[in-house]
Amino acid sequence: MPEIGSILLVTNPLSGHGKGLAAATAARARFEARGVRISELCGRTADETRRLVAAAVAAPAAPDAVVCAGGDGLICVVLQALAGSEIPLGLLPGGTGNDLARELGIPEQDPIAAADIVCDGAVRTIDLGVVETADHLLAPPETGSVERDFGDPAPTVIRFATVAATGFDARVTLRANRMRRPKGSLRYSLAAVFELAGRLAVPYRIELAEDAVQVEPAGTPAAGLALEAVMVAVGNTRSYGGGMLICPDATVDDGLLEVTVVGAMSRREMTRLLPALAAGRRIEHPAITRYRSRSVRIAAAAPVTADGEPIGMLPATFRALPAARRMLVPVRTA
Repeated sequence: MPEIGSILLVTNPLSGHGKGLAAATAARARFEARGVRISELCGRTADETRRLVAAAVAAPAAPDAVVCAGGDGLICVVLQALAGSEIPLGLLPGGTGNDLARELGIPEQDPIAAADIVCDGAVRTIDLGVVETADHLLAPPETGSVERDFGDPAPTVIRFATVAATGFDARVTLRANRMRRPKGSLRYSLAAVFELAGRLAVPYRIELAEDAVQVEPAGTPAAGLALEAVMVAVGNTRSYGGGMLICPDATVDDGLLEVTVVGAMSRREMTRLLPALAAGRRIEHPAITRYRSRSVRIAAAAPVTADGEPIGMLPATFRALPAARRMLVPVRTA
């Protein structure tokens, strides 16, 4: 564990309806009490945040660590800026979902403990996912999200830490981002109800890597899959949306992605599955198939989100990026 004498604290004040700002405020006092030098950054847009972080880590007096006070969306923005950098990333969970923090064992409701992990924890190297799409979708300004523009238009290459979603779950996220009420996770539940009223399954074409394996149900995957599907999720971690286990066997450091295909099913069946998914339970259904692969190309008339942020439209290629990011984590999870 390197000594952390200086940090760049990146805050999204909109994360979690103010939770990110509150986490930053509490952690700042803790860092100061421990004699850590702090530089603070709060960009007005995702693109500005990315550029400012990239400039800070490339400077001669670069910080010993970069720390995100916000949610998975802010982390996704900072990941783009840290591409190629060995500076470790610390987390002060302050978003709605906080799925990466949960995966790494970083406490969500205790910014003081999270700050201590930055100073006293261990460095763990994890994989990232990469999504490449020839289209580019920008979230409208009324979403209230700082994570709305990753910069230059197509082709777009975005790194993500948790899950990339396509189809129904991506549409739910995009609708929820446009909604002002209700607050918190209930907004996603209401958005899901609205999306259930529309068309669920659409034609998908899925091409896995040659050495991909089918893990549930066990079998040998076809070279190319053509089917009607409600959604396809590509996970570097197990969960998204605050603990929904969409890719329950994903491992963050195995060099592979878990691909969960939810095939065509009725609205009644989807209505039964969604509460279990929202409750963080493992979902099993004859229409659900899971694969493990280094890469996957997916084509469909469907949007893509990654780490809960709008990315673009399919077709897109998703790849695992092994050992791509150094993270500051509790010693027990290193």
